[in-house]
Amino acid sequence: MMKNALLKLSFLVSIVVFVSCGNSLKSVQGNKSAGNSIVADVTSKAVVPGADQLALYLPQLKGKKVGIMGNQTSIVGPDKRHLVDVLLENKVDLKFAFAPEHGFRGNVERGEKFGNDIDQKTGLPLFTLYGGNKKQDSIVNSIDVMIFDLQDVGARFYTYITSLHRVMELCAKHNKKLIVLDRPNPNGDQVDGPVRNDDKFKSDVSWHKIAMIHGLTIGELAQMINGEHWLENGRQADIQIVTVQNWDHSMPYDLPVVPSPSLPNSLSVRLYLSLCLFEGTDISVGRGTDWPFQILGYTNPVYGNFMFTPGDRHGMTKHVEGKGATNYGIDLRDLEPEKQKFTLKYLLDFYQKTPDKSTFFARPDFFDKLAGTDQLRKQILAGESEAQIRASWSDDLKAYKQMRKKYLLYTDFE
Repeated sequence: MMKNALLKLSFLVSIVVFVSCGNSLKSVQGNKSAGNSIVADVTSKAVVPGADQLALYLPQLKGKKVGIMGNQTSIVGPDKRHLVDVLLENKVDLKFAFAPEHGFRGNVERGEKFGNDIDQKTGLPLFTLYGGNKKQDSIVNSIDVMIFDLQDVGARFYTYITSLHRVMELCAKHNKKLIVLDRPNPNGDQVDGPVRNDDKFKSDVSWHKIAMIHGLTIGELAQMINGEHWLENGRQADIQIVTVQNWDHSMPYDLPVVPSPSLPNSLSVRLYLSLCLFEGTDISVGRGTDWPFQILGYTNPVYGNFMFTPGDRHGMTKHVEGKGATNYGIDLRDLEPEKQKFTLKYLLDFYQKTPDKSTFFARPDFFDKLAGTDQLRKQILAGESEAQIRASWSDDLKAYKQMRKKYLLYTDFE
């Protein structure tokens, strides 16, 4: 389980800044950004996520009907109390919760659809937005304010940011206020990979025209979605962002709660950026073992001397590559998390070791959606090096970085 140095929350609210939607504002770090933001001075130097700053958003919920998009990462304070429990204790009129991929409690397997439900602990009605919901308009129309609080990991193919877009779309459509409780991006120290330009590759794992490793927090992306007019018919959502205190893009951040079943620790979160592309192949990334996204292999000894046998694990039973068979590959468990950044070396290495290279991309369409383009797959098939591939996306990446700067709420890593 990940450890976080989050100290006991202790702060004094000294400044609350409200700016009308669409106008620029100064964040705590002095960066200009589009959208609404709530900021406060915090006496402690510990990293303080938005959800912990109750004094900044609880008053706005008084007398309002409230909905929330959350999951097991929606926690408050060092004792990791669920935000829903805290809101209910504070007499917030909470009507429902939307759940993203993996469900409200984070125990649903990747890609698995799930229906509407009741949270067993609180009795709160739960509705899915993963893959859409026919009743989503009437659900959102029943409240005054929405809260969004999910821990993202900084990759375009991690679907929590698609959930953000859908919530913003609904709030804009029905003129509902959206309060975004921002959290650090554990991979916020990098911007890399191809930029998705062609809508042909738009999907739940490639919803936005951003770099594959986007280098944004949820709050920063929310401002980009508004600022670039990505919502339907150019609408803008009325958003307010409770910013993270004492964090910037150059700082490492260990997640206090596992964000999804296959990302159990900091190393898996860091390696996920490079290894998720394997989901377009039959290569195992360690699902069904105790080390997902920390080992790689396939049922052929050509891939390496490290052996493992995937089976059933919590949240990893239905979609497990190489299940029940001996897999041969490489062990990445001793790598230092902070030193891991996005690379194509693992993908290119396994491709080169594959005896019949025509079979490597077992799910080419899905690979292209993950990459946001079919160019990467074609370049690998053509035998191009990582340097050659990187050169092909450098201009798009440079343009994206310039756009990104407009929406930063925190000091950048470069």
